[in-house]
Amino acid sequence: MIKHLVYLALFLMLIISCKETNNSCNNTTSKRGLITKHAMVVSARAEASKIGNDILKKGGNAFDAMVATELALAVSYPYAGNLGGGGFMVYRKTNGEIGAIDYREKAPLSATKDMFLDDNKNTIPEKSTLGAMAVGVPGTIAGVFAVHEKLGSLPIENILKPVIALANKGVVVTKKQEHRIKKYQPLFTKVNKDSILFDKDWKANDTIKYPKLAKTLERILKYGKDEFYKGETSKILVKFIKDNGGIITEEDLAKYEAKWRIPITFTYDDLKVISMSPPSSGGVCLAQMMKMIEPYHLDEYGHNSLKAIQTITEAERRAYADRSFYLGDPDFVEVPINTLISETYLSERMSDFTLKNATSSNNISHGNIQIIESNETTHYSIIDQFGNAISVTTTLNGAYGSKLYCSELGFFLNNEMDDFSSKPGQPNMFGLIGGEANSIAPEKRMLSSMTPTIVEKNGELFMSLGTPGGSTIMTSVLQTILNVHEFKMTMQEAVDAPRFHHQWLPDEILMEPNTFNTSIIEQLEKLGYSINEKNSPVIGKVDGILVLDDKSYEGGADHRGDDTAVGF
Repeated sequence: MIKHLVYLALFLMLIISCKETNNSCNNTTSKRGLITKHAMVVSARAEASKIGNDILKKGGNAFDAMVATELALAVSYPYAGNLGGGGFMVYRKTNGEIGAIDYREKAPLSATKDMFLDDNKNTIPEKSTLGAMAVGVPGTIAGVFAVHEKLGSLPIENILKPVIALANKGVVVTKKQEHRIKKYQPLFTKVNKDSILFDKDWKANDTIKYPKLAKTLERILKYGKDEFYKGETSKILVKFIKDNGGIITEEDLAKYEAKWRIPITFTYDDLKVISMSPPSSGGVCLAQMMKMIEPYHLDEYGHNSLKAIQTITEAERRAYADRSFYLGDPDFVEVPINTLISETYLSERMSDFTLKNATSSNNISHGNIQIIESNETTHYSIIDQFGNAISVTTTLNGAYGSKLYCSELGFFLNNEMDDFSSKPGQPNMFGLIGGEANSIAPEKRMLSSMTPTIVEKNGELFMSLGTPGGSTIMTSVLQTILNVHEFKMTMQEAVDAPRFHHQWLPDEILMEPNTFNTSIIEQLEKLGYSINEKNSPVIGKVDGILVLDDKSYEGGADHRGDDTAVGF
């Protein structure tokens, strides 16, 4: 009898303890995102997610919804959604078949290695980031049409008409969008010769209509991909770029093609991770970081604990050092992928790591082997009712790209040329150091950090996720996967959790401010880590979908933006 009373008392104490500490003692107290049974779209704007979801409801597949969502983001999220940029998609079909497409921008035919340097071989400020010279040959329209032709199921008319209707109807300005427009208006004025749509004093709850963009989309609907690359649109675009001092020609547009790639795949515990291959550095660096971390017991260390932050930081440091030296467009340079993600190589990379003190980035270079893109991006994830999954990251590079807006066509142009190494050894706008592998050459694709990723668990679809964030993309994807797998978070909890970032140089840990335990920060500093909470109010805006045990889907839409999950 006494024994039973003791057990009862211990049980009651456990329940009280769970409530007092606000911990999740069972799944019913966990914070979850939207749960749907059949399909889901998660993107940066509710309007785009809804259009993608409507396509699925009409019987379309994830690839049809990709085209609709991508182009709806060009209307509703001009900060990063685009016709004038490019991106990457990774997919997994319901039968387990995987693949990837690269519709990254390319350097114009007349581009040169030193095009952003002065006579003294110093970089010319802003030449690779603002205005027409910063623009790479856009790939978005080629990408979505290639996907639809190979993998789509609905007529393109059914997909594009809702997007055109959205452009004509207009999109309501959110508070965050109002802030972004105001922030960049001085650069719009600096770059554009005439006033543009975004010069107006737009306020939250105003509606911005895009009639010129609607007309451009109507021509693309009528004439297909060739309208953008060989038709009236291409002629308008080339004249506009030339009038503003750029070098893209009709030949550049006519020669552009999206390219199917083999994705990077690797294992981590019982997970199989499928991510983007070069010219994105995302998959290689994600593989490096996860394989370096795998031998350590993160689940025992605890989420964002001292040891967990140290281990993850040191893996990030080494992966970014390798990125700076080895990675570039595989059509132009030999990228030693198999060696870079091999366990032998990565074990050696972590051999000098100790929990007793920080490693100095001055003492870390690229690994020794024998073979020699910002919150200003956007991501969306889709899983359809058939079990197909896609993960897509697309961008103009900087916020509103080059800030150059073609009013006649209704869209911004990218500043993707800055993602090349204008001068090897010097940082780009995200602080990333580049090497000769990523130097400028005609028709070359610039290196990217975009990391669209799909995860399997025990051979079954488990997760689709990705994020914007420039150099922080790869570390945000890494930490979100770890949050679910190692720390048993829901998708929404994993997306919402505070994030940190290290990219080799500068030698500091960026942390989202006022989100980390002050004692942890003090301990890290005592171990020799430099902490920067001032320059990173937001690290990534992760959008992900998690497959639950009952085969329903949980959407994680990042609160850091206006991101929204929609499904049925």
